Amino acid sequence: MTTEQRPLLDELIASWRDWMERRDTLSVRDVDELESHLRDRIDALGAAGLTDDEAFLIAVKRLGSMDELSREYAAEHSGRLWKQLVLTETAGIDGVDAPAGMLPFARRANGLPVALALGVGAGIAVKATEVLTGDPELVLRNISVLVLPFLAGWFAWRRRPPLTTLVGIAAVFAVVALALNLYPFVGGSSNVTVATQNSATAVLATIGAIVALWFVTGVVDAGGVWRSDRTRMDFLRFSGEWLVYYVLIALVGGALSGLTVAVFASIGIDVMPFVGEWVLPCGAAGAVLVSAWLVGAKQRVIENIAPVLTKVFTPLFTLMMLALIIAAVMQWNLVDGSRDLLIAFDLVLVVAVALLVYSISARDPGLPPGWFDRLQVLMLTAALVVDLVVLVAMVVRTGEFGWSANKTASLGLNLILLASLAWAAWLHLGFVQRRVPFGVVERWQTGYLPVYVGWAAIIVFAFPPLFGFV
Repeated sequence: MTTEQRPLLDELIASWRDWMERRDTLSVRDVDELESHLRDRIDALGAAGLTDDEAFLIAVKRLGSMDELSREYAAEHSGRLWKQLVLTETAGIDGVDAPAGMLPFARRANGLPVALALGVGAGIAVKATEVLTGDPELVLRNISVLVLPFLAGWFAWRRRPPLTTLVGIAAVFAVVALALNLYPFVGGSSNVTVATQNSATAVLATIGAIVALWFVTGVVDAGGVWRSDRTRMDFLRFSGEWLVYYVLIALVGGALSGLTVAVFASIGIDVMPFVGEWVLPCGAAGAVLVSAWLVGAKQRVIENIAPVLTKVFTPLFTLMMLALIIAAVMQWNLVDGSRDLLIAFDLVLVVAVALLVYSISARDPGLPPGWFDRLQVLMLTAALVVDLVVLVAMVVRTGEFGWSANKTASLGLNLILLASLAWAAWLHLGFVQRRVPFGVVERWQTGYLPVYVGWAAIIVFAFPPLFGFV
């Protein structure tokens, strides 16, 4: 039977090829070669009596997993892969044009001009809003709806999601923008002559909007397939890598800005106002897109950074939490701790969850439990104890000082973290004891994401009216 007479096989291979082309380490020529090997294996298996779908599944398995193929190509073509980071987009990899009628993969994989253009757009949106309103606090409150649409645009350019997905995402951004700007927050003002300070609910709404809309953009990155555990975990991996790159860019950008100010100051020119009012805000917005491009451009070219850092910091973080527990037992001063101290402990718990998620994202699910998995059980247990101590402190403070937007938001976050950490600890213990498969451990983390998004949405939409916009 010829290839033209096997539509099922062609459909399966087309789907496989589309997925392989998403890996930035593989060029069109690479995928052509792999497809040739795949078809040869399928033909051999078909000659042995297997059906097309059976032969396809076995051939793909024998060809190797996507990650294995990526690592193989990264090892054999490391020089070429590094060049891909700055490769021009007029041809295919290594100067080989893409097949007729097919979008050159280098163009979709690189995308630096697109990312830069979107980054410039984000910077212009931020600065134009500040110039038009004369209210930096209003700009800060709207930072999520000013910058993240450009990130969603970057994801849309790379993933080509359905139009209905893009329309739905745009509607979500519009609703959040309306809430942030139509709610009569006490203390907030866009009057250019009034120096104001945003209310607690305005600050909470700002943070909630950033968290909620960040994960909403992840729906675009998933190509609209937002219910998939795999795509959710992919976006979590992206988020960790993005944060590392953004911090690095911020550090380098800050150092370069400081050096520029010092050099011009040495010749009697004060460029600090220009740097502070234009370069830093526009650069901070643009770096969101540049960081996203960097994550995509180096994906599978070198080892991901976030999981590596997780391996390093998990033992240190576990020791820190154990020390906190010992201090709390000896002095019990957390119950009487200040609000800032309790916020710091909330951040500690968030970091614990992040370390857990990124260690899961980098783990080979086929490996048996080892020492690091046992260390994670200890870290989760310590985090649970810290969370319970913080909850006791919050209840005591609430009973003494009454309810407020900040205390309610922190209390809700701690309850959400408590449920997440408790079940994660139970699942990890079962995995270490070989009672629970690793897939269940991973699915709990990806399945819990809507809870965080839901709480962020409640903070944005419900908290301001509930607490009188104060």
